[in-house]
Amino acid sequence: MNHSTDSYARAGLISNGRGFDDLGWARPDTDREARLGLPEVVYGPGKTPEQITGVVRSLLRANTGPVLVTRIEQPVASEVCRAVPDAEYDAAARLLVWHRAEPVGFDVAVVSAGTADGGVAAEATGVAGAVGLSVHRISDVGVAGLHRLMAERGPLSGAGAVICIAGMEGALPSVIGGLVACPVIAVPTSVGYGAALDGVTALLAMLSSCAPGVVVVNIDSGFGAAIAAYRMAARR
Repeated sequence: MNHSTDSYARAGLISNGRGFDDLGWARPDTDREARLGLPEVVYGPGKTPEQITGVVRSLLRANTGPVLVTRIEQPVASEVCRAVPDAEYDAAARLLVWHRAEPVGFDVAVVSAGTADGGVAAEATGVAGAVGLSVHRISDVGVAGLHRLMAERGPLSGAGAVICIAGMEGALPSVIGGLVACPVIAVPTSVGYGAALDGVTALLAMLSSCAPGVVVVNIDSGFGAAIAAYRMAARR
């Protein structure tokens, strides 16, 4: 269905008649919070510190919710923080946050198969916490030693959603999908030897899971998994 600008304005979704700022080199979506509940998230790679700063300032002016920059390395983050104060930087998650959300009363378990999956798990944990989800982190419980996972049955059963992160053959989401009733969001990682194909093997395994209802996000996308959990929380 096509909607005119006027129809969006009548719905209260466009505050400035356009719904975006025209910075000349970028057009931040200043009304995304009104439509989706969260401001636009800034993807850091490929942008200069000055570009990130300009977009962040635009989003902070237009929104009250959390403003995030993902995949941002320490040197660039330091420059942005000097230009736009009051940010929190999570080096493990490579995440900048302004205006962290208050807890929304939704518990998420972030489960990773191996220590090498830790960067993706950190991103999922950081983003989920920034948008108001309560996170319980469970690390290094891959299928090569299932007794480690079974020791965490209590926290898993109490979660509103499980973000399950694994590389190699990507088997962990199928196991967890057979243990819990809540939604399972599977994240394939690019961890593994040659035939792991930089995460493609895990991706295909998760898409082919025999546990019904497991949903899958992109390779290494801890961010995508956290936002999927947020959307589930928002609907509840």
